Amino acid sequence: MKDLLGKAIQDFYTDNFSEEIFTETSISEEDILPISYLFRSHKEMPPLEKEALKQSYGNVLDIGCGAGSHALYLQETKNLNVKAIDISAGAIDVAIKRGVLNAVQEDVFQLKNEKFDTILMLMNGTGILGTYKSVPEKLAHLKSLLSENGQILIDSSDIIYMFDEDDDGGKWIPMDNDYYGELTYTLKYKGETETTTWLYLDFNTLSLCCEMVGLNCKLLAEGEHYDYLAKLTLK
Repeated sequence: MKDLLGKAIQDFYTDNFSEEIFTETSISEEDILPISYLFRSHKEMPPLEKEALKQSYGNVLDIGCGAGSHALYLQETKNLNVKAIDISAGAIDVAIKRGVLNAVQEDVFQLKNEKFDTILMLMNGTGILGTYKSVPEKLAHLKSLLSENGQILIDSSDIIYMFDEDDDGGKWIPMDNDYYGELTYTLKYKGETETTTWLYLDFNTLSLCCEMVGLNCKLLAEGEHYDYLAKLTLK
């Protein structure tokens, strides 16, 4: 792992900023991800993120915490106990320097013997589930981390809108993968590239996968562009 995202976060934090991050997927052209967005204040966050933070309670696990913006808000404004984790060493380094009290470089799917009242999975939280086939197994693992009255707050988008319509008015979807939201995601920074699999799940598919592993799935809010926030709880 080159940890390009972590390098970009560190560069921005240490005023070594010289260029933005560029992203590209298997179905979209190159786009810019402004590094400053990863340091956004609560006021600058989109409505779905604000709603997730509003709904958070108890002992919190912030998965894919990045520079720590969500964790800092919950820690400082709501006085919650937050464990912030990310596989990026650079991101965790900056999160700690920004004041996150418990930030750890860790893969959530290796995490065991801990329980949380709120598990946060934001900025397309379904992305880390990786592939469509792996969703039930990974949801089952996340379920094992929930306290009795715990919740998983997760957001994603239905990217069906990105596909062209066929002659009958339906969507023309290439069958390269098991599910149309399973994409190859490439990140570019300072001449280096890093590629991974990234998953966008529509709400109905997420609900079906939750049903398979004994989780309730409730739609909490919808955004303006096919995005949504869901709450998963134990049955």
